[in-house]
Amino acid sequence: MSDSLQPPVTRRVAVVGGTRIPFARSDGPYATASNQEMLTAALDGLAERYGLREPGAVGEFVAGAVLKHSRDFNLARETVLGSGLDARTPAYDIQQACGTGLQAVIAVANKIMLGQLESGVAGGADTASDAPLALNDRLRRILLEARRAKSPGARLKALTKVRPSHLVPDVPRNAEPRTRLSMGEHAAVTARAWGIGREAQDELAAASHRKLAAAYERGFFQDLVVPFRGLERDQNLRPGSTVEKLATLKPVFGLDGPNPTMTAGNSTPLTDGAATVLLASEEWARARGLKPLAYLTAYETAAVDFVHGDVTGGGGEGAGGGDAGGDGLLMAPAYAVPRMLERAGLGIEDFDLVEIHEAFASQVLATLAAWEKQGLAPVDRDRLNVAGSSLATGHPFAATGARVVATLAKLLAEREGPARGLISVCAAGGQGVTAILEKA
Repeated sequence: MSDSLQPPVTRRVAVVGGTRIPFARSDGPYATASNQEMLTAALDGLAERYGLREPGAVGEFVAGAVLKHSRDFNLARETVLGSGLDARTPAYDIQQACGTGLQAVIAVANKIMLGQLESGVAGGADTASDAPLALNDRLRRILLEARRAKSPGARLKALTKVRPSHLVPDVPRNAEPRTRLSMGEHAAVTARAWGIGREAQDELAAASHRKLAAAYERGFFQDLVVPFRGLERDQNLRPGSTVEKLATLKPVFGLDGPNPTMTAGNSTPLTDGAATVLLASEEWARARGLKPLAYLTAYETAAVDFVHGDVTGGGGEGAGGGDAGGDGLLMAPAYAVPRMLERAGLGIEDFDLVEIHEAFASQVLATLAAWEKQGLAPVDRDRLNVAGSSLATGHPFAATGARVVATLAKLLAEREGPARGLISVCAAGGQGVTAILEKA
């Protein structure tokens, strides 16, 4: 067998650290901040903290955004050019809805694992405040018709078709193109299918705020969060959140069904923010005197048929339905995690910490139930999202994956002896991205 046919030698991928800006509610402190400005602030914070300003320090930068303007063309590369990183650092964009940040981490990790990179930075940014407004499609078609016209008269004739209603812009909607239902409405369908109650959702939401507040108070985020535009902490954090207070909020999703349970308090708000994470080979980290926080050892993606599953009541008869618990829009991790654990020869009981992105409290609870339905052990709530998660921090779509990886890596590093953490991120389009971090 020739050398070219030999399987590649793989290396361990170290998570060295991460930096993000505080997350802010949309139309708040970051209302005029662009994706590039926020991502640059997070990247500069990382460069300053880990000495990444010298030439060649970073092999590649991979990042993305979900809500992108035309000016966000080549976002990752433009961010590098506006940052303190070497201008010769290659960069490219990636996008998989809410899974973007974690997929960026995986993209960098794959190259480090294969020896194609020694170091790389992954990240993401999103602004719901500065969302792109598109030209009304009817007006767009008229303008294109006028452009194609062969004479001034034909051009004028086309333009006479413009009506006042055509001047109203197309505003991005948080809705699935195939079903025209918002993510919240899909989650409400899944919550009904799984019988997820209001009190359990409010308990999870209150716990997220309580844990995030405690993490800030003990200084956990001191080297993970850099101030930006006057914010030093996540603006959505409500330290005084309780089940009793959350119980006073009115439902906002699932109002077309009986006993709606999803409120603004147990759902993530629209959020602005950015996050980055530094990955490297062990040799690169050692040469710079940097101790890895943890290692990325496995990852898995999945997708579900939510078009025929979720909108018909969760994918089958009874609570959950289906082999893995129904093809709800946000239920892909119900498939990805069991596959990943089987491949790794692990069970839920083998994890010291579990990080589940909290798009909605009901989605987290449905995911936990689906894992149990497939035979996985119950997740110990004392190990779940121990420093808070998206219900408290907020959720700038493309930034969440990098936030979770950096947070979990540091949590693992704090523990004595070997430790292992599980990451589960659901995403629009019926997709899910999951991963395993380990501390040796």
